[in-house]
Amino acid sequence: MKPTDTDDPEYFHKVVDCQYGCPAHTPVPEYIRLIAAGRYTDAYMVNWESNVFPGVLGRTCDRPCEPVCRRGRVEDDPVAICRLKRVAADFKGSIEERLPQIPDIKNGKRIALIGAGPASLTVARDLAPLGYTIDLYDDQPLGGGFMRSQIPSFRLPLGVLEEEVDVILNMGITTHFETYVDSLKSILDKSYDAVFVGTGAPRGSDLDVPGRAECEAHIHVGIDWLSSVAFEHISSIGKKVIVLGGGNTAMDCCRTARRLGGEDVKVVVRSEFAKMKASPWEIDDALAEDIPVFNNHVPKAFVHEDGVLKGMSFDKVDVVYDDKGKRSLVPTGEEVFFEADEVLVAIGQDNSFPWIERDIGIEFGKWDIPILEKETFQSTLPQVFFGGDAAFGPENIITAVAHGHQAAISIDLFLSGQSINDRPPPTVNLVSQKMGVHEWSYDSQISNEDRFKVPHADKALALKDRKVEVELGFAREVAYKEAMRCLNCDVQTVFTTSKCIECDACVDICPTACINFLDNAEEESLRSSLRMPATNLAQDLYVSELLPQTGRIMAKDEDVCLHCGLCAERCPTGAWDMQRFFYSVTKAGSACKQKAQ
Repeated sequence: MKPTDTDDPEYFHKVVDCQYGCPAHTPVPEYIRLIAAGRYTDAYMVNWESNVFPGVLGRTCDRPCEPVCRRGRVEDDPVAICRLKRVAADFKGSIEERLPQIPDIKNGKRIALIGAGPASLTVARDLAPLGYTIDLYDDQPLGGGFMRSQIPSFRLPLGVLEEEVDVILNMGITTHFETYVDSLKSILDKSYDAVFVGTGAPRGSDLDVPGRAECEAHIHVGIDWLSSVAFEHISSIGKKVIVLGGGNTAMDCCRTARRLGGEDVKVVVRSEFAKMKASPWEIDDALAEDIPVFNNHVPKAFVHEDGVLKGMSFDKVDVVYDDKGKRSLVPTGEEVFFEADEVLVAIGQDNSFPWIERDIGIEFGKWDIPILEKETFQSTLPQVFFGGDAAFGPENIITAVAHGHQAAISIDLFLSGQSINDRPPPTVNLVSQKMGVHEWSYDSQISNEDRFKVPHADKALALKDRKVEVELGFAREVAYKEAMRCLNCDVQTVFTTSKCIECDACVDICPTACINFLDNAEEESLRSSLRMPATNLAQDLYVSELLPQTGRIMAKDEDVCLHCGLCAERCPTGAWDMQRFFYSVTKAGSACKQKAQ
């Protein structure tokens, strides 16, 4: 194998699995260390610079960082990264002095943002400090998009959402709420220099089975129903409720229904339990509120008497996979009937662009999704950009934020007359943490604690009021203990070939047997020759140049390294060093001032 190019910023970035797995590439270990030090405001600002909505995401994020957390490779549970993010938001001080300054004199360029969700708000946050005049259009009365209308208050209190949305809206953004844009051409006719479309995936999928039309008054599309609840157009529901679907929207629907008077609420899903799309913790919370989940039930009909819904009938099925992994739903012959006063349909969401004329230069592809440059988010009409769910279909908040950052870069480059494909590189830094032979500027001791559970509100109290937040968050002392479970994966083990005397001291002390000195070979052979074979092909091997004494190489399996620092402490020549790696994706509006608390 060739020696590892550690000058490539993506090499060590990939080793920080949590940050690499985050669509917005938030520096997770960095803010967790700040939390452990009690520097909550600093931790919040590290998050704000990257993911824009720390308080929101600390409660609602889909947590792509946690399944890849290195802690989860040595024990059952990863670090509670998402809930630590909330800690930073809960205990922060004032951030007003740390926000970017908005220039009084604008740069003469005007931008329209369609939709006031996380993607559009991120674009506004990044571009307003650069002097752009920004108009924001949304048909809702307040900002936040689907964060406001689809996430129930018992998961995301309105005060948390409004605080973080208002920080952006107060950056000189001109808002046009309760304004439905029914024509993109009409927006373009207003002589905007660029337009960003962040309208989400607003069309909920419906279910076309017998009885649907007759029971119209008792059947609701999930996302529309949640929106009506959020804006207090609906305040009650029947006692017997069926929720169709296995995603997070279905979990929000069933839990909301319990709070609005549903006494017998059940979730019915076509797939098997293991294949449900909802986040495991969302399913757990629903089950904890006495909501049963019935899997492998295929809707057959809405049963009614003269238009009055009585319930639904389902075909029970077995899920069978063939040799190629293709799934089939095989009827068992058993029909199941569940009584219901109302049914909530939460089986998916789709894009919807009836307001975009098809003769203005924007091309659409499969599923009525706009054809975009994947990296730049530019449409086939050069001045129009998309992001969030409106770009490539339904995803999540953190992905929408990541889209917004990249679209903002594209818009800034486009309006500056530069190539939008010439993307600015990330900000990277690699600094030794050595303070002495056996002392580091960070805590390298590995905690033996199991993952701490987040306390919940009393169930009886929570089910009486849909605005009572269920998760209470970590207290400061528990947050410290959870933060100490982080393995500091961004403090990298950096090897200097010329200093190595091949004494094998590092090999002897390494707790995971990830360091090897051996003859070089092709990657497949080398991986299998290590003391502990490196089986995770998604994670790189760290390969040195040829060692001067023997002509062998050092090969380290980055997949199982704990970043404990024992190799660097034990090395008599300093061939190993622990160096903190900082990686930040460049953003168009990176004017945030990181001041010490």
